[in-house]
Amino acid sequence: MTDTALPVVVIVGRPNVGKSTLFNAIIGQRRSIVGDEPGITRDRIHGEGSYLGRPFVLIDTGGIIPNDAEMIPSEILKQARVALERAAQIIFLIDGRTEITGADRDLAKVLRKIGKPVTLAVNKIDSTVREGLAHEFHSLGFADLFPISAEHRIGFDELLEHVTAAFPVDAREPAPQPEKRPIKVAIIGRPNVGKSTLLNTLVGEERSIVSAVAGTTRDAVDQSLTHDGVEYVFVDTAGIRRKGKTKLMAEKMSVVMARRHIRMANVVLLVLDATEKVQALDATIAGYAHEEGRALILCVNKWDAAGDKGKRKFTEEIRDELKFLEYAPIAFVSAKTGAGVPGLFRMISDAYEAASKRVSTGDLNRFVATLEFDRNMKIYYMTQGSVRPPTFVVFTDKAKDLHFSSERFIINQLRKRFGFEGTPIRIKAKRR
Repeated sequence: MTDTALPVVVIVGRPNVGKSTLFNAIIGQRRSIVGDEPGITRDRIHGEGSYLGRPFVLIDTGGIIPNDAEMIPSEILKQARVALERAAQIIFLIDGRTEITGADRDLAKVLRKIGKPVTLAVNKIDSTVREGLAHEFHSLGFADLFPISAEHRIGFDELLEHVTAAFPVDAREPAPQPEKRPIKVAIIGRPNVGKSTLLNTLVGEERSIVSAVAGTTRDAVDQSLTHDGVEYVFVDTAGIRRKGKTKLMAEKMSVVMARRHIRMANVVLLVLDATEKVQALDATIAGYAHEEGRALILCVNKWDAAGDKGKRKFTEEIRDELKFLEYAPIAFVSAKTGAGVPGLFRMISDAYEAASKRVSTGDLNRFVATLEFDRNMKIYYMTQGSVRPPTFVVFTDKAKDLHFSSERFIINQLRKRFGFEGTPIRIKAKRR
């Protein structure tokens, strides 16, 4: 394919939002000058990029401020307009750390008039805490929004996959597969429920120290393995104890470490003890994983020693005590004998896929049309803001948040239509 035949992607945004950093990261070489001085990139800069075998021309425009003749000469806006007319896709980059500015809104207005596909990339979102803020930017009126960090290359795959989806694959180069990342799994639970034994059985070798003394696992031991072509990294966490009862510093640390491992994991295995009732501490630990938005599997261990307990009765007890985890599948296993353990791999990868699932805005709007929503609120449309956990933005005619019952209703309907087993779902309401 010649340069002229390639689809064109144009990055636009006001000065100093990180366009040059994004350009360099996509092209893979420093072509733009990156610095903190607003408006350093004065001219259009071209480069050729490729994603999954789909080549394209990338253009980095100078920082545009519409109607600001002083800061940016009209010449630059004119240059940018030439690029925008050629564009197959436009990436509108804004700074996720600051409020939306008047310049952002003016530029959004200009871009909407052009009538080309615009993807809103909210830059400098380099933590999950900040990711929630990305949804504020839906008010600019673009359905496709991606939180990214150009500097740390976070959110790149999702952004480029979306932008290049309709581009032709160059037959001369085989389309590379997207990089498969290992699924990080944290094994959590109260001390002595059998987390280390479970890890040993999953991995098939003695890596953790196993003994009947509660809290013998002091340190976390990472262990990676490949099963059916999927790579898993298991983080074995020390038993979590209630903060008030942890006399020893080591055990206090185990609480801190376990929470950290939950944050670092994609999927959490919460180990319960079949020989005991579900305890308050189980619910507390489960709450940590739920709050962090992690995909979760409830793993009932020591099932071989459970006596005459029936699975149905124990399932009812779990659902009763852990009502907020109705989405989490339950596995009955014996880490000691290995019964039921191999099935966990499929459950982990299914939960990870569910947490990573994206639903197109078109599918979501068809879904909204089917909702029999008899409450005193009108839902105009819905879009998915992010994954892991799947987060949806609902645009309504009310200025306030959704009522708990409305939120629950929408989540249940989403699960019915699209699956999402094993992952929490977040809903954010916005007034249109």
